[in-house]
Amino acid sequence: MEHDDRLELARRVASAAAEKAGKYAKHRYLSAYDVKEKDEHGDLVTDVDIEAERLILETIRDSFPDDEIRSEETGWSGVRGDWLWLVDPLDGTNNFAIGLPAFGVAITLLYRKEPVVGIVYESVTERMYSAVAGRGAVCNGEPLYIAEDGAEKPLRRRTVGWIQGHQVQKDPAAMRLKSLLDESCKRTLRLWAPALLWTMLARGQLDGIVLYDSEGDDLYAGVLIAKEAGASVLRFDGSPFEGMDDRPYLVAGRGAALKQLLSLMDD
Repeated sequence: MEHDDRLELARRVASAAAEKAGKYAKHRYLSAYDVKEKDEHGDLVTDVDIEAERLILETIRDSFPDDEIRSEETGWSGVRGDWLWLVDPLDGTNNFAIGLPAFGVAITLLYRKEPVVGIVYESVTERMYSAVAGRGAVCNGEPLYIAEDGAEKPLRRRTVGWIQGHQVQKDPAAMRLKSLLDESCKRTLRLWAPALLWTMLARGQLDGIVLYDSEGDDLYAGVLIAKEAGASVLRFDGSPFEGMDDRPYLVAGRGAALKQLLSLMDD
């Protein structure tokens, strides 16, 4: 199969898998479900995570039986090679478990550790975001593109997203940076559903995102969608974020907003 044809098939398969799992989660959200803590920090898993993951893996394996997969609950499977799928079947489990309707599905396909297909499905609103590297991003078929500011709007009038790894907890350096953002910006949004924050950036509803040590199966689909919508995603030192990183520290946005956020990294 030609490379481009494989990417298009992957986009269709991942979209179908995400929609199936996302609609299942939405249905179960309105009924009973089992919730358990899965680590000492109180991170949660539900029986919905497990079944949504099964639906996704089954769909992917039907078309790509030998690809390697890393999934949130079951870990690694498949044959190690150039192609790697990352699956978060219920991004925002903690929101789901407390009845907050902000959760979705994130699926990424990487080729030689570079994201090439990204899918995020927002379960409650049924928004389907997809991106193929170099071909732009869409939401329910409509192109996404982040407009330029046009003016030097100060940070105090901007809304930014904050994402931190679960292991960060109350790390003093992280809390100092979060406090600085709270003081400098109009609002700092911590959604506990990282993939959805990236789609908000891609829609132009956030001015930027600061991510602190948060690598996971929900990361790369959102990053690819935001990039393909026109955002720049940089490390704290200002260098471009490419490939995979098990300890990423990132700033994302466009134009003046990105420069303003980067300037805070030096404080």
